[in-house]
Amino acid sequence: MLFPCAVVHWFDRIGDGPDTATGMWIVRPSRRTHNLRNIAIIHIDTIYRAAHLIPVYSSHNIDPRGIKPHHSYDTFHSFYVNKYADHHTFEITF
Repeated sequence: MLFPCAVVHWFDRIGDGPDTATGMWIVRPSRRTHNLRNIAIIHIDTIYRAAHLIPVYSSHNIDPRGIKPHHSYDTFHSFYVNKYADHHTFEITF
């Protein structure tokens, strides 16, 4: 039997409103007890839309040779939810 599932990394919203400079909400990886990441396996029928996340860069330099796209969740501590990715995202983002 086949179960169409997806692994989801949950995020928590930072603040009560979008960032004033960008108009985008800022989120951070959700944590459970013992500082474990909040990850779940869900049925794909429960997914409304994927989110496009942009890292919130800090003021220190990052060696681009030492970071790969799959390291983003571990390297950055917060992300913008890009509501400008397309029309549908703009309409439903918070």
